[in-house]
Amino acid sequence: MHVDVAVIPAAGRGTRMLPATRSVPKVMLPIVDRPAIQWVVEEGMRAGVGEFVIVVNPGVEDLLFSHFEGMEGLDTLEGFDGVTITRVVQEEPLGLGHAVLQAREAVGDRPFFCLLGDNLAVPGLDQLGYLAAASDGRSVILLRDLDDEGLDKYGVAVPGEWLGERIVEVNGAIEKPGRDAAPSRLGFVGRYLFNPEVFDRLEGLDPGYGGEIQLTDAIAGLAEDGRCLGYVADADLLDVGTHATYLEATARLGLWHPEHSKSWRAFLQDLVGDA
Repeated sequence: MHVDVAVIPAAGRGTRMLPATRSVPKVMLPIVDRPAIQWVVEEGMRAGVGEFVIVVNPGVEDLLFSHFEGMEGLDTLEGFDGVTITRVVQEEPLGLGHAVLQAREAVGDRPFFCLLGDNLAVPGLDQLGYLAAASDGRSVILLRDLDDEGLDKYGVAVPGEWLGERIVEVNGAIEKPGRDAAPSRLGFVGRYLFNPEVFDRLEGLDPGYGGEIQLTDAIAGLAEDGRCLGYVADADLLDVGTHATYLEATARLGLWHPEHSKSWRAFLQDLVGDA
């Protein structure tokens, strides 16, 4: 399946990243040499996406315009020629599912990737192509084996029949169940390929976990109708949503960076040697 549009929900308030996010939206925090949101867009571009719908808080749309288009234009960023970016505002913080729903008009009746802005892929370890290859017309959710802490942080799949080594039917979903209530250890880790029918599911949802419109609840509805698959990733995404994981992501992407990796690796080796 070819997917030409991606939705990036980036309207989180960044409370776990305070005080940095008092003045800088978390999606604009720099990772090595570019803001986090650009890493996410570039991941989509590597999968063949040319159109991005970014859902943001009020006021952040101007910052995104300044970074991507600004006075010089989007095509002055390397590799961005022909890419289009649409900014959609989530006026109220009503949850991840509500944020995704705001992109409905821009996406229309096309399948789309959904890329959470808190998670970054190390280039070369991308997973989006696997989601597209796994789809038979159904939505496909990226899954990863979680530890006990992860079961408190992520939505978790109710697995059904395995269709291959890494592809499984998803029969249900529970948001942040914790170890005792988790139906499996297969968690949703921030990358999705959705059929547009997910918007109908989101439209009819009542607030769920935490009093918010949960994307996991829409996935549960798709799963109950037999309309959802899972693909188990062979690599972790980088979490940039907390202070500690932000530092880890910066270190990992610094080691990948074509220009800075050599000097950065040498610095880290010297630093560890001096410790």
